[in-house]
Amino acid sequence: MTPHNEGKKKDFAEVVIMPGDPLRAKYIAENFLDDYELVTDVRNMLGFTGHYKGKKVSVMASGMGIPSMAIYSYELFKFYNVKKIIRVGSCGSYKEDIKLRDLILVDKSVTDSSFAMAYANKNENVIEGSTDLNLKILDTAKKNNINVRYGNIYSTEAFYTLTDTISKRAIDNDCLAAEMESFALFYVAKSLGLEAACLLTVSDSKVTDEKLSSEQREESLNEMIKLALESI
Repeated sequence: MTPHNEGKKKDFAEVVIMPGDPLRAKYIAENFLDDYELVTDVRNMLGFTGHYKGKKVSVMASGMGIPSMAIYSYELFKFYNVKKIIRVGSCGSYKEDIKLRDLILVDKSVTDSSFAMAYANKNENVIEGSTDLNLKILDTAKKNNINVRYGNIYSTEAFYTLTDTISKRAIDNDCLAAEMESFALFYVAKSLGLEAACLLTVSDSKVTDEKLSSEQREESLNEMIKLALESI
């Protein structure tokens, strides 16, 4: 038990699927898992454990942003014997050829955040996801005929900004899109010698200003969720 998680150590599987939204965690449990149960609801940050095709798996929300992801991923890794976390979320495309509903698997997460300095007293702004876990996801996508774009992502601290400019660091690292959590997840996982990956669905475009409807978003997220679960 931690200040942010009332579950017992045995309540969590070694693999956690982690959306940002607590209601998305509930949706995954209800629609994809068998024999699931609620194991934590502190601050309404819902966590469930059940089985997918006979394999024990947990799903828990991270909340929004680098600080929130850092708290929940650290506690799962450090205090609950979690070995792997796969984030499933949405992102905004930076590229004209990356369309709405496309799936992105993150190679490197790039940020202008000072998280690494606050967490580890290091001036670092680029961090890789787990190579082994990413290869497993790419192989699973191929076997299931799911198209996935593999590349870098920009992990921003500001959803709303005063300008429409893209970070120079994002441009220099050829980032495909932007989201808000992957850098903390990857950094925490690497610091503890554990594994993390991030799958994203493109929900809007910074190039065309297009956005998915709520119905389209749910359908696209289902494909991403299935890929994450099949990969474990």
